[in-house]
Amino acid sequence: MGVFLIGYSLSKVPLSELFEYVKNANYAWIFLGVLCGLLSHLSRAYRWRFQLEPLGYKISFGNSVMAVFSAYLINYTIPRAGEVARASILTTYEGVPFEKGFGTIVSERVADLIVMLGIIGITLFIQFDFIYQFFVQKFNPLVIIVGLVILALFAFVGYKYIKISKTSFALKIKKFLLGLLEGVLSIFKMKKKWAFIAHTLFIWSMYIAMFYLTTFSLTELHGISFGAVLIGFISATFSIAATNGGIGSYPIAVYAAFSLFAIPESPSMAFGWIVWASQTLLLVLAGGLSLILLPVLNKNKELGIFKK
Repeated sequence: MGVFLIGYSLSKVPLSELFEYVKNANYAWIFLGVLCGLLSHLSRAYRWRFQLEPLGYKISFGNSVMAVFSAYLINYTIPRAGEVARASILTTYEGVPFEKGFGTIVSERVADLIVMLGIIGITLFIQFDFIYQFFVQKFNPLVIIVGLVILALFAFVGYKYIKISKTSFALKIKKFLLGLLEGVLSIFKMKKKWAFIAHTLFIWSMYIAMFYLTTFSLTELHGISFGAVLIGFISATFSIAATNGGIGSYPIAVYAAFSLFAIPESPSMAFGWIVWASQTLLLVLAGGLSLILLPVLNKNKELGIFKK
């Protein structure tokens, strides 16, 4: 899938043209974007410790950082396998039972999902007129209203079915949803819940800053509206789930979002590749180094940041 999307993106903008954008880019802004990405990952590793402390485990910051970067790297090979590997690393080097470590990862993903929905809500508010006009022009308003009503009815019927049904399928869905709810509520039971929330907001602020600051690396994107940046960021974020680490899908998602604002195709696609490549390089280098250093540095936990 990723290979096909790479081919599609290169059919839209030739490789030689992409290289010209990369060659002429302002690397100071790209570096600032990478720095924001790095800070978000370090914050994620530090935040993880807040979730594990109530379970009776005080893991070292170094191992947490290396587990997070290793997980990102592994996700480029097998989708979502990184989360399993991350919990396994904690079991191997910190003695945290796999199911407990994995449970904290699920709950942090729920927190991230809530923030992402908040970003979407803010974007809809900021760009309401633009989004409304876009859908009115593309679709019949009556069709949109009918579609929303049907969707609401399906949601209501589904909720009632899951609530009263005793089938194995319904019980599994109910158990899953209750687990998600429990994961969200567990955040507010932490001793350091406000620190956890602050880190979560910081992580996503750095994600957006990473995306926004990198737009300054291309002169063709100077003056881009913050609303366009948010829509591009949301589209790009969802693209990561489409292929391993967003391979091929990331620049296309950016191009699709920016095209709504009449931003030219070539700089949009080039920008998508620059953001994806710079962040991927960071994760590959840090992830590879982490996998090498984990067994080496854990031979002697008396070293600095690896103290418990």
